[in-house]
Amino acid sequence: MTETTKNEVSAPIGQGSSALESAVTAAVDDRIVTRVGNQRWIICTLLFFAATVNYIDRQVIGILKPTLEAEFGWTEIDYGWIVFAFQTAYAIGLLFVGNLMDRIGTKKGFSLSIIVWSIGAMMHAWAVPLGVAVIGLLVAVGFDSSTLGLSASVIGFIVARFILGIGEAGNFPASIKTVAEWFPKKERAFATGIFNSGTNIGALATPLLVPWIAATWGWYEAFIITGVIGFIWLVFWLIFYQKPEQHPRLSKAELEYIQSDPVEPAVKIPWSKLFPHRQTWAFAVGKFLTDPIWWVYLFWLPDFLNKKHGLDLKTFGIPIAIIYIIADVGSIGGGWISGFFIKRGWTINKSRKTAMFICALAVVPIVFASITSNLWIAVLLIGIAAAAHQGWSANIFTTASDMFPKQAVGSVVGIGGMAGAVGGMFISKLVAYILDKTGSYVPIFAMAASAYLIALLVIHLLAPRLEPAQIDTAEV
Repeated sequence: MTETTKNEVSAPIGQGSSALESAVTAAVDDRIVTRVGNQRWIICTLLFFAATVNYIDRQVIGILKPTLEAEFGWTEIDYGWIVFAFQTAYAIGLLFVGNLMDRIGTKKGFSLSIIVWSIGAMMHAWAVPLGVAVIGLLVAVGFDSSTLGLSASVIGFIVARFILGIGEAGNFPASIKTVAEWFPKKERAFATGIFNSGTNIGALATPLLVPWIAATWGWYEAFIITGVIGFIWLVFWLIFYQKPEQHPRLSKAELEYIQSDPVEPAVKIPWSKLFPHRQTWAFAVGKFLTDPIWWVYLFWLPDFLNKKHGLDLKTFGIPIAIIYIIADVGSIGGGWISGFFIKRGWTINKSRKTAMFICALAVVPIVFASITSNLWIAVLLIGIAAAAHQGWSANIFTTASDMFPKQAVGSVVGIGGMAGAVGGMFISKLVAYILDKTGSYVPIFAMAASAYLIALLVIHLLAPRLEPAQIDTAEV
């Protein structure tokens, strides 16, 4: 994404080689890349499946929400606390996981991350005895657990979700670092797009896989089986991953291709140097306002289809799958729109914000999904909104590379990711409160309809031209 943007704007519009020369150059480049080998794409495939597993594990509870509410008698407030625990852990994890990956390396760091989140995923199956144990421990130290107002099942699921969130916070930072190790700059955006598409595949697979597992064996096994998938991935990761310089299957030609970029000084820019800049706040506030809407889809969409349209574990799989198939289109199309405008000679500022404005407008009709009685109209409206979110996400991530030097992009994305997770903490409690008091999704979808337009306005006020932040790396 970053390099694509740079390449698009570096050549003067209307100048350069002829179409024939460009075609010949592209063909020669393709032959060179093919000749050096494809081991790096095997690594990218591993990242793709890690992202898929990541989203399967985090989404299982949303699919099983109606079943668990019926079995344990949860209120919307109870479920809100469970979601809140995941978001809190995810935000906390983002504070330190990047530094952890830098210190122990991606092979050990990613392994540790998926071990923690897979254990957390499997712990959901034993949430009730886990909750009883926690209550017993609280009583043993003299704390009156009844003051919490939470049942053993809720407490157990809170603990399991917290561990899951801590582990899952490592997925994206580890994947981005791996791409930086294994790909030259001109391929990093494409590689990132490929592995990140695994999140949509995970969101698509979960409503098809989990209901079948739960119907065949039970909800306990749904958590166990999906958790085990992470350990299966870990085996392949340990077998196939090494740093490029140490990889036995990597050809010399491919290693030289991976390391073909000019050597640059590795200057780590601390967060303290980034917070004074308006551009940091533009990105962070944009993520804070819009990331939580995606969390609503993940954790409450099955509940909406159950309560509004009477679908259950056996019947809402196809509608949810269709929503995420539509979202996949937006994930690709949203990034394409801004690139299309840039190639037409528009400025980066105008191109990005126009694309984001189109996405923001596409979310607005979702408010009608909460009032229509037609299931498929609701599915279409939610699908379009989900696609618009993915398109918005592709562009807002790219604004970080538009406004900051490459040494700071990772940190800015980390700040924005934490802001999005904090927004998710708030939305989990707010949605739970609204549903508990009104039982209606109308105000929730109304928030979704307006969030992106408000976020775009804030971004424009803070970064009216998406101008690069002036960071003095000499003082770092």
